[in-house]
Amino acid sequence: MGSRQAVAMLLAVFLLTPGAVRAEFPERGIEVIVTFAPGGTPDVLARTLAEGLQDNLKQSVIVVNRLGAGGAVGGGSVARAQPDGYTLLFSPALIASVVPVLQPQAGFTAASFEPVCQTFESQMALIVPAESPYKSVRDLVEIARKEPGKLTWGHAGRGSIPHLAMLELSQVAGIKVVEVPYKGDAETIPALLGGQIDFAPITLSSVPEGRVRIIGLFANARNPAIPDVPTVKEQGFDVAPTSFGGLFAPKGVPAPVKARLETACKAAVETPRYTDLARKLRLGPNLYYSGAEFAAHLATDIADKARLLATLDTK
Repeated sequence: MGSRQAVAMLLAVFLLTPGAVRAEFPERGIEVIVTFAPGGTPDVLARTLAEGLQDNLKQSVIVVNRLGAGGAVGGGSVARAQPDGYTLLFSPALIASVVPVLQPQAGFTAASFEPVCQTFESQMALIVPAESPYKSVRDLVEIARKEPGKLTWGHAGRGSIPHLAMLELSQVAGIKVVEVPYKGDAETIPALLGGQIDFAPITLSSVPEGRVRIIGLFANARNPAIPDVPTVKEQGFDVAPTSFGGLFAPKGVPAPVKARLETACKAAVETPRYTDLARKLRLGPNLYYSGAEFAAHLATDIADKARLLATLDTK
C-alpha cells in the first residue's frame, strides 16, 4: 500500500468517526426568544440568565423579545427553528400547558419543545387597593357571595396564570365576580389603583410597594419575603397555582448540546447576580431544576391545566 493510500484510509476513518469533525458546542452566538415585553419580570430574568450563560459558554447570548398572540408568535418561532441549540426559548410553563390548548392554531404543542432547565418559580398574590375595606380573602368572598356580580377583578390576559388562579378560586369559593382582561400586570395595577376594578391576582414580583394590600398568596407556604401575608389555602380555599418556567430548546436538539446548555444554565442560575435578582423579585424558593426534573414538572402542570381549562370558562 502506497503512502497516499494509507493517508486516504486514515482520513476516511477519521471522517467516519462520530463527532470527530464536530467542533465543540457552541461555535457561534445563541439567540434566546422571550415572549414578553422588555422590562417585565420574564425579560429581566432572561437577560440576567443570558449573562451567566454567555460567561459559561464563551459565546454571545442575545435576548430577543418576540411578542404576539399570548406567546404563540415567539413560541412558534422556536418550535420551528433548527434543533441545533442556537435558538432557545425562555418562558413560563404555560407556553406548553396553556397556549397550545387555547390557541391550537399556534402550530405547536408541548411535544414541540425540549425542556433544558427550570430557572424560576413565581408566586401569585391577590391584591386590593391600600384603602380597600377587604382585609382578607374571606372578606372578599363573603361580599361576593352576598352580592353576586358586584365585585370586579382584572387580570394579565386570557390564559395567564393570574387569570387561571382567580378562575379556580371563584369555582372553589362558589362566587360570581365580573372579569376585566388587561394586557399584563402593567395595565392591571393602574386600573386597580384608579378604582376601575376591586381586586386583582398578579405576579408577586409586580406588586407595587405601599400602594396595595396583599390579602392572600397563591402558594403552599408563606413567602419568607412577606411572612405576615397568609396563603389563600390558610384562609380556607385550596388554590395554590404558581408560575414556573425556564429554558426550552426545539424538540430534537442533540443530547450533547442539551447537556452543555444544562450545565451552563445551572452555573448561570447559581451566580450571585441571578440569585440576588430572584430575591429582589420575591420569587419562590425553587429556582434551578435539571431538564429531566423540569420535564416532570411540566407533565404535572399540563395535566393540571388541562383539567382546569376543561372545567372553567376561559373564553
